[in-house]
Amino acid sequence: MKAGDLVRAEYSQSIGIVVDIIHKKVWRVHDNGVKVNWDTVEPEPHAVVLYSHNNGTVNIPVTELEVV
Repeated sequence: MKAGDLVRAEYSQSIGIVVDIIHKKVWRVHDNGVKVNWDTVEPEPHAVVLYSHNNGTVNIPVTELEVV
């Protein structure tokens, strides 16, 4: 995945365009539990996605996106 790709999130039918790729930490409660420990989490790639129905961009983990 790279800037300029058209993507769709797994939970949506809306198509957006990738503006940038960044790295952020994510705490997934269903995998890691409710007690957060940021020291054990490695940053993972997120796409900065622009949708036509939003006023700004949204950061979405790359694992939750598909290129269309």
